[in-house]
Amino acid sequence: MIVINKTVLITGASRGIGSAIAKVFSENNYNVIINYLNSEKNALELEEEINEMGYSATAIKADVSDSKQVEEMIEKCVLKYGGVDVLVNNAGISEQKLFTDITEEQWDNMLNVHVKGTYNCCQSVLPYMLEKKQGKIINISSIWGITGASCEVHYSTAKAAIIGFTKALAKELGPSGIQVNCVAPGIIDTDMNTFLDTDETQTLIDATPLMRFGKPEEIAYAVLYLASKQANFITGQVLSPNGGFVI
Repeated sequence: MIVINKTVLITGASRGIGSAIAKVFSENNYNVIINYLNSEKNALELEEEINEMGYSATAIKADVSDSKQVEEMIEKCVLKYGGVDVLVNNAGISEQKLFTDITEEQWDNMLNVHVKGTYNCCQSVLPYMLEKKQGKIINISSIWGITGASCEVHYSTAKAAIIGFTKALAKELGPSGIQVNCVAPGIIDTDMNTFLDTDETQTLIDATPLMRFGKPEEIAYAVLYLASKQANFITGQVLSPNGGFVI
């Protein structure tokens, strides 16, 4: 019997959590599409690493906030792999700034990458999923989308919007056999948190019952679970691996 591997598209997959998701899915025999925008070197190195292990990975550059670039990326995915079975909307940016200092351009950019990017990718992938009457969409939010974070109002707003988007789209797509879920990580040890000084880091660790930051791989396995057949009756949910930071 010929086994056809499923295909996963991970946006913002060149570094951090996205890179860990790409590796975990490839190790579970998925064809992996590594979307990136600025970190070309990292993306190509990840593509090479996965392919050298005997799996299949393809790096594709696209700005998820640009609908035309997203459409072209999906067309490339379809040409190479026949479609997309799992979409992981992970691409994101972060910024710490007082609300009164946030410019309109910074506000728009934050929402364009996180919210419009998620919208664009879902719009482009859904025709293929709807045709098959199956598919998994997993959106990456943040603990700050649940609790809010001081000096990160625009980031918290964008991540909260992704949660609302997930719950609404799950209801709409349920009858078509497509599950839409969300992962909202706690504090994870990635480059995105390198701005924290020693005291800030310790304060966050002290507020986490497991007394440490999470690892990117731990988030990747949560995403893999939601993409698996074991999660076929789960939709519209927010899974928050946060070490007990919020219970």
